[in-house]
Amino acid sequence: MLAEVEGSSASLAATAVGDYRDEATVLKFAAEVDVITFDHEHVPQPVLEALVASGVAVRPGPHALAVAQDKTVMRERLSAIGAPVPDWARVTDAGELGAFLADHGGVAVVKTPRGGYDGKGVRVVRAASDADDWFMSAGEAGLLVEQYVPFRRELAQLVARRPSGQLAAWPLVETVQRDGVCAEVFAPAPHAGVLADEARALAERIATELDVTGVLAVELFETDEGRLLVNELAMRPHNTGHWTIDGAVTSQFEQHLRAVLDLPLGDPSPLASVSVMVNILGGPSGEWMPDRYARAMADRPEVKLHSYGKESRPGRKVGHVTATGDELDDVVARARAAAAFFQG
Repeated sequence: MLAEVEGSSASLAATAVGDYRDEATVLKFAAEVDVITFDHEHVPQPVLEALVASGVAVRPGPHALAVAQDKTVMRERLSAIGAPVPDWARVTDAGELGAFLADHGGVAVVKTPRGGYDGKGVRVVRAASDADDWFMSAGEAGLLVEQYVPFRRELAQLVARRPSGQLAAWPLVETVQRDGVCAEVFAPAPHAGVLADEARALAERIATELDVTGVLAVELFETDEGRLLVNELAMRPHNTGHWTIDGAVTSQFEQHLRAVLDLPLGDPSPLASVSVMVNILGGPSGEWMPDRYARAMADRPEVKLHSYGKESRPGRKVGHVTATGDELDDVVARARAAAAFFQG
């Protein structure tokens, strides 16, 4: 593993430390491994192309990863394959944004095409001037604007794909967002019905059409009319799949490695009727919270706790807890009780 800096949580498992944006550094690291894969989408395309040119197996490949790197490209490709998405446009100035607002009820969602995550780079706008500061730095690439979608809930479908084409999907999950950050995940999504089959088929089609290798997370809106719309994609193990570590026969992390190595995929079946993952979203700034983990473990020995080795700050994902069982309300209560040790 190539970690970006010394002392990062990734450095605990790293064999090298260096800048993933530096071509020479990445090529040197790649010379010692069989396959290159990623835990985020930010590796520059020139670096990816240099890896491919040098004969390194890059999975997912640059052509697939480009779709996850740029939200405008994502919308273009999803629209081209007929995947259901919110109405959208690329806008380069306030005039174009104003025209979109006029056609969509006076409210829309503006996104920076690159770099946004966990609520960053996303803004609800009601006036053409609401994104002036972003237009100043966006340049010719412009911004992505989408219709504001009233939705019933947010869902996520994870699927893994090998280069040979084999696919494996976990159950559809429901996600709970707070301040733009995933706070809780319920697996499987309660009362999903036929949407579960539709979501799986959609994710498998996207993975195949985009030639994804590894884990693909498809974030979805369930609209008030009961339709599915694709919100965003991630081509890596994803926060909405962390429940699989303790709640599935094969976790998303093992499955991702199987997929990028083109090994037979594991069984994604759940181990319990219900799994609930609750993110630990920081606490007092600068605290490592080992005592809190000890107290949570003592109070909730049946709940699995995971620390990411990150210094705490309010709102930062520093770990998660997972509870499993037969009844949703009981499992949710136990997971929340364990996570409560890390709040305040």
